Amino acid sequence: MNIEKIKKDFPILERKIGLNDLVYLDNTATTQKPLQVVEALKDYYFQHNANIHRGIHTLSEEASEMYDNARKTVAQFINAIYPEEIIFTRGATESLNMAAFSWGIPNLKKGDKILLTGFEHHSNLIPWQIVAKNTGAELKFVKIGSAGIVDMTEFKNALTPDVKLVCVAHASNVLGTILDIKEISKMAHAVGALVCVDGAQAVPHMPVNVQSLGCDFYSFSGHKMLGPTGIGVLYVKKSVMGQMVPFQFGGGMIKEVSLTDASWADAPEKFEAGTPDAAGAIGLAAAIDYLTALGMDKVREHEIELGKYAIEKLTAIEGIKILGPLDPEKRTGLISFYSEKVHAHDIASVLNSFGVAVRSGHHCAMPLHKELGLPATVRASYYIYNDFSDIDKLAEGVKKALTMLS
Repeated sequence: MNIEKIKKDFPILERKIGLNDLVYLDNTATTQKPLQVVEALKDYYFQHNANIHRGIHTLSEEASEMYDNARKTVAQFINAIYPEEIIFTRGATESLNMAAFSWGIPNLKKGDKILLTGFEHHSNLIPWQIVAKNTGAELKFVKIGSAGIVDMTEFKNALTPDVKLVCVAHASNVLGTILDIKEISKMAHAVGALVCVDGAQAVPHMPVNVQSLGCDFYSFSGHKMLGPTGIGVLYVKKSVMGQMVPFQFGGGMIKEVSLTDASWADAPEKFEAGTPDAAGAIGLAAAIDYLTALGMDKVREHEIELGKYAIEKLTAIEGIKILGPLDPEKRTGLISFYSEKVHAHDIASVLNSFGVAVRSGHHCAMPLHKELGLPATVRASYYIYNDFSDIDKLAEGVKKALTMLS
């Protein structure tokens, strides 16, 4: 990929932080937006803005068609069989809550088990805690090995007949570890369990084919893959969607309404109550078009190259320890690290003074950090517009932080 050409599509990367050029390495939290996505939003609001599926005037029909086409674009991107398997949400968090409240509570009962890993993001943990409290189901966890790898034999042994749902991240937002979802789905289905995947850290970074993966639910956010904030996706396999009930009610999701009763529209509208974020869906489709033009295989190759370089640079710094697998092919485009002598927030603050934007904290994975005995880590995450010079500036900043604060 031509990184210099790509950078020109992102005006924010021309910003200065104080006297320093911006080095944006917080892409796991959110990515920057290319001109093409912003122009798609501008075109929608300036030329087509109207409420969708509610009018027969020109603007409404245009907006409706653009929204419906966005759903088709998303379905094609993750290779869903039917566009109707795509539900638009506000983000991965709402998608996982929808899976929990629309499927989990109606279908789980006392004695059932929900199997998760020990590195789940809060968004793929707390909803299932609530489901367990409301249904009597129990949470069960597969531990993470010292290298940040999930032992598949241990995973298989944990899949007892009382496990009815497996909820896992496709890739950890702290360790970077990529799970073998295809194998997990195969093992889970063998004991009659469904599989719900948090794909927020996978879809932006690698080709994702939900048919090949075999999962039943798959969630992700637009803002982590060059799209707007406030738009996300829940893929639900068509054969499973009929087991779900809506958990939001109002306009747009009804078929018939009387003063005392109502019936629901067919999916996916059944799960999209109220005025949807048409602009967000259209912006997400533009982001997908941008990534598709680059090629997701090339996106993945670029991140592996940067990952290898970043691991070499950071492991060479005395006192820095990296979490997760050291093989860049087994992780996504992020590295979480820490120093036993300098707090993560202090390292991040010094990096910011040099224009390098990273995240510090527990990254919405507090149980994992408690298990590791760490109050916080620094997370540097790279994407399509980052290059080796950005990694060099990260490493230089970390060295300065340790020199200043140790």
